[in-house]
Amino acid sequence: MKNGAKKPDLVVFNEETQQYDAALKPYGTSASAPAIKPLNTATWRNDGVQRVNNKIKSEFEEVKKQYEKLMEKFHYNDLVYNSKFSFEPNIGEEYYLYKYKNQENFLSIIHPNQCNFEYLGTFRLNSDKMWEKVDVLN
Repeated sequence: MKNGAKKPDLVVFNEETQQYDAALKPYGTSASAPAIKPLNTATWRNDGVQRVNNKIKSEFEEVKKQYEKLMEKFHYNDLVYNSKFSFEPNIGEEYYLYKYKNQENFLSIIHPNQCNFEYLGTFRLNSDKMWEKVDVLN
């Protein structure tokens, strides 16, 4: 205050605006006003934690599936590229992977119905030069 007199504690006076503003406050300013009690945020917090955990778990599962698919592609490409073959594979064609008795893998154009080697799978070379496993024999 300008004259230096201090107002009593229960009088709400704003020094900056030089006005009584008890009615403008977002909280009770008298002893008869309702008590200010902190809200119980535990339920809200637990719900938030659960939602976040479920979201992160869901994203993790998606990334895990992508990783497993990527590792499967790597495995198939490693398997086929490290096998023996004496021809240049054509893009889009299907080839058959077999295992010799000496445990060496080889790639062939011969269909599994026409030979007695241990059949490992059918693969197709795509335009990116990546081998894709074909699930069904033609």
